[in-house]
This record gives sequence, C-alpha cells and structure tokens, in this order.
Amino acid sequence: MREQYVLECCVDSVESAVAAAEGGADRLELCAALVIGGTSPGTALFEQVRKCCDLPIRVLLRPRFGDFLYTDHEFEIIKREVEIFREAGADGVVIGCLTQDGALDLKRMEQLIETAGRMKVTLHRAFDVCADPMETYERARDLGIDTILTSGQEKDCLTGLPLLQKLCVRQKQTAGPRIMAGAGVTPDVIRTFLAETEITCYHLSAKMVLDSGMRYRKEGVPMGLPDMSEYSIYRTDSRIVAEAKQVLSYAAKQN
Repeated sequence: MREQYVLECCVDSVESAVAAAEGGADRLELCAALVIGGTSPGTALFEQVRKCCDLPIRVLLRPRFGDFLYTDHEFEIIKREVEIFREAGADGVVIGCLTQDGALDLKRMEQLIETAGRMKVTLHRAFDVCADPMETYERARDLGIDTILTSGQEKDCLTGLPLLQKLCVRQKQTAGPRIMAGAGVTPDVIRTFLAETEITCYHLSAKMVLDSGMRYRKEGVPMGLPDMSEYSIYRTDSRIVAEAKQVLSYAAKQN
C-alpha cells in the first residue's frame, strides 16, 4: 500500500499561502525571498499565515542566499530560529548544513534536530549539492529526519529522475526519510513521476507573475538583482495547485 500523497506548496507571502490553501495544498513550506531560493521568514509573516490558513506549516531556515557551509554566527542564527518557530507553533522546520567536503554536518544537524523537539524536520536542497547522495540519505535516516526535499541533484526534478528513483527504492528498503520531489514540479511533471516512480510527495511553488499596481514607476533603480523588474510580483497560482492536487487525488483513487 502506498503512502498518502502529499502536495507541499512553497510560499513567501500571505497571499500565496491563501492561494495554496484554496488550491488544495496539503502543507506549506514558508520562506522569504523565494525568487532567490528562499531564506528564513520573519515571525510576523508566520503569525499572519497561521492566522489565515489552517494548513501545517514547515518553516525554511536559511540565513542567506548561497551555499550551506555556515559560519559560527550563521549557525547560531539558524539554531535560534528553530527555537523561535518551535515556540511559535510551527509544525516543522526545513534545514540543512554541510561540511567543506560536501558531507552532511552531523554535529550541527544533531543540535538543530534536538532543538526542534517534536517538530518534523525536512532536509532541504543542501542535499542536492552534497558529495554523496546515497551516503547522505543514510546519515539523514540515522538522524531521524522525516523528509528530504530534492531535485535528484539536477537543475530540476525531471532531469534528476534517475537518482530520485534510486532514492525512492532506498526509502522503501530502509523505511528512511520520505523523498519529496522538488524544483520544476508541475501537474504534468507529477503525471510523469506517478507513471515512472513510486514517489508520493511533491513540492511546488506554482508561481505566476503579476504586474504591480504602481502607476508611477521609477525605472532604472534596481533594489536587488538588476535583471529583475521591481514591478513584478511573484505569487502562487491556486489554479496550478488545484490541477496538481487533482492529479494526486486521481492517483490515490487508483491505488
């Protein structure tokens, strides 16, 4: 018997969280700055999302853009954020620390997991840049990690499908962390995965780009990445979420 299908939606605003819930998402991953891969959200955002949505929330904790080799100060920030969101009532945290050699930093991960207490722990896409994914999977199992979010160490999960298939087999063999396919997930990609793998957990942002409501626009003054318009707003499209959910609901009925 297959595990229950899970559709997790990654959001960085209350508006996107509400849209994900309306579309039928099973769980939220809450972050900030999704356009650069996500960083840690503020507690005020968490509180407002919790107020507006009754879905389980796992909070991404990542102090900056870039790799997952953290300084002592950055690690202490992550550890404190685990404590803050545990106290705030988050259902889980999404974390990951690597060593210089690309291995899972077991000492630091143990500290974070201990601080998390009863919260569920997802190992985020630090997994996708580790040196040995199968070894890292075993270490994650030893740590008691609940879920691994991964693209199969490729730019998107469809390209990474071969490794994801191997990880899914290892999950079944060892009852280890649940594999959650992410990066480039769409309803059509889910259909492909359902036909070719036994993966039951999917992570998507279902982004659409909205035009800002600003009438006066000062062009040529970028606040961040120069190639991005300051007047484009990225939000979750409830229609995409609903289609993905429909695909998984149909698959569940067939099983």
